[in-house]
Amino acid sequence: MAQWFQLQKLDSNYLEQVDQLYDETFPMEIRQYLSGWIESHDWDTVATSVSLATIRFHDLLGQLDDQYSRFALENNFLLQHNVRKIKRKLQDHYLEDPLHMAMTICKCLKEEKKILASENVGPIQNNVVLEKQKELDNKVKDLRNQVQDAEQEIKSLEDLQDEHDFKKKTLQSRVEQEGNGMTQSPEVQKEIREEEMVIRVMFIKLNITREVVVHQIADVLNLAGQIQETLVKEEMPEWKHRQQIACIGGPPNACLDQLQTWFTAVAEGLQQVRQQLKKLQELEQKYTYENDPITQRKSSLEERALVLFKTLIVNSIVVERQPCMPTHPQRPLVLKTGVQFTVKIRLLVKLQEFNYQFKVKALFDNDYISSKCMLLSRFRKFNIFGTNTKVMNMEESNGSLAAEFRHLATGNRTNDGPLIVTEELHSISFETQLTQPGLQVNLETTSLPIVVISNVSQLPSAWASVMWYNMLTSESKNLSFFLSPPQVTWSQLSKVLSWQFSSITKRGLNDEQLSMLGDKLLGREAVGNPNGLIPWTKFCKQNVNEKSFPFWLWIEGILDLIKRHLLIPHQHTDQTHIASVCLSEEREKALLKDKEPGTFLLRFSESSREGAVTFTWVEHSNDDVHLHAVEPYTKKELAAVSFPDILHNYKVMAAENIPENPLVYLYPRIPKDSALARYYSRPTEGN
Repeated sequence: MAQWFQLQKLDSNYLEQVDQLYDETFPMEIRQYLSGWIESHDWDTVATSVSLATIRFHDLLGQLDDQYSRFALENNFLLQHNVRKIKRKLQDHYLEDPLHMAMTICKCLKEEKKILASENVGPIQNNVVLEKQKELDNKVKDLRNQVQDAEQEIKSLEDLQDEHDFKKKTLQSRVEQEGNGMTQSPEVQKEIREEEMVIRVMFIKLNITREVVVHQIADVLNLAGQIQETLVKEEMPEWKHRQQIACIGGPPNACLDQLQTWFTAVAEGLQQVRQQLKKLQELEQKYTYENDPITQRKSSLEERALVLFKTLIVNSIVVERQPCMPTHPQRPLVLKTGVQFTVKIRLLVKLQEFNYQFKVKALFDNDYISSKCMLLSRFRKFNIFGTNTKVMNMEESNGSLAAEFRHLATGNRTNDGPLIVTEELHSISFETQLTQPGLQVNLETTSLPIVVISNVSQLPSAWASVMWYNMLTSESKNLSFFLSPPQVTWSQLSKVLSWQFSSITKRGLNDEQLSMLGDKLLGREAVGNPNGLIPWTKFCKQNVNEKSFPFWLWIEGILDLIKRHLLIPHQHTDQTHIASVCLSEEREKALLKDKEPGTFLLRFSESSREGAVTFTWVEHSNDDVHLHAVEPYTKKELAAVSFPDILHNYKVMAAENIPENPLVYLYPRIPKDSALARYYSRPTEGN
């Protein structure tokens, strides 16, 4: 079954995750219109070849032209317009860099597969989340119903008050016409007394109805307050935490559409209540009396409604997409000076009257001004080039109010700071203001801390800082974090390390591989304690195993090697058979000692900071088992000859000086060509 078709059958919470994958750089319309064509190509391969990516980019434009022609035959002008618009944007984004388009499509397809896989993972946890969502949905539904009930009761009150006023004025007019009691006939006096009794009964009913309306509005505000507290203190922090985890390679973050629905429903309810209170004020002015329930409680209800509305609006502005360079989509929160980055702001309250009202201003390191840490004043200072103010517009896809900033950052160091460049944390703040008659609300949100580098060689260390921060804190403004960085447990770190591999290869690390990594970082005894603490310096600064480079830079070198030279075979070959990130020499010997001659294992070098891959094979001689290993292949060598071709063409001198390939079975016993032939530059005989 086609992947796109499977996705559309998922529940709404999964569809929201799919929605978050697509934006104007690669609109969901393309995924919909060209789903079959997109899924018919191996984008992993396309993403490794500039020439192939160029061909596929122009193929995609041709596919859009075909789609445009189909819409033309259907006389669908709107969809024709959308296709033209999409095509122009794609040309703007990818004409000079088609490889970026291939990487974008590849990433989207991978994330889609993760979402499909997650549907069957953790059903109990998912059920808990669904129950919470259902409970909130029911409360929001109750809120809407209560607001409508109050609306109907106010209309009834208005009709009753109009009738009461009419009867009272009519009676007063008759009394004036009939004269005083001395001149009135007994019949008239009786009629007047009866009418007075009717009016008194109406007044009692009127007073009761006023009390009912006031209590209804109070109940609406109480329910709105409960929902708002859940949204602000539970749902929003949980979403922000999921966003942090997604930023460092974890599961895709849930989309904001559900939160927007809840925020908007509460805002609409509060706006209606404020209008209802204005109506009550009009009714109060028309008819006042002692101990009027409206007079007694109107002010407190107005204040409560206003406070709730302000609080909701203040908490509804979020950074939907954290700062990220388009050239490094898997490494958000690391920016390079002189390189464009994007960041997206969103307002979760969707009211039509808000459209075009919000002008958002972006400020770099605005928190430094009010920071209590004097050392922060010695950090580098940055500016945002170009327009730093954007108007929030209503997006067509989901109707949300959003603004996307695309700016360049530059700056200079004023003094020698207390931290190295890759440990300096900065932030981008976004400010706006809601102004309505009798209402002015200042709104502000801040990005997660970012690291600003001046050279791409600093990216690995900067990414280590981003991972460490988002593993250990949910604070968004702790810019002095690395003045005294806390330690992390191995259970926390191992999960994040696994995410680094799954973000590139679609596979995380298994328990055995993680155990070997922990052994390398902590030693065999320490890794048995998942709560054992690891200091920042040991992860990113201190040399490991007496090598001349830190643990993280070794991992980063391997990740880069996989991405550049081993990605395709790594993705399409079973994880236990292809180069293991953490296979030690001792473990390698244990796995191979009982295997057939010609069985070989692939392993990443433990002595190369830049990343290198080697292989070891088994040879039997005189009833003895011998293991032979080759000098690790570096990126430079792999750039000249692909690793599958190296394995295919590798020769050693055998008996009688005849060269032969000693590599027969890929561990545990897979014929080499069966596992790797598809990646050879030239087909093998018989393939």
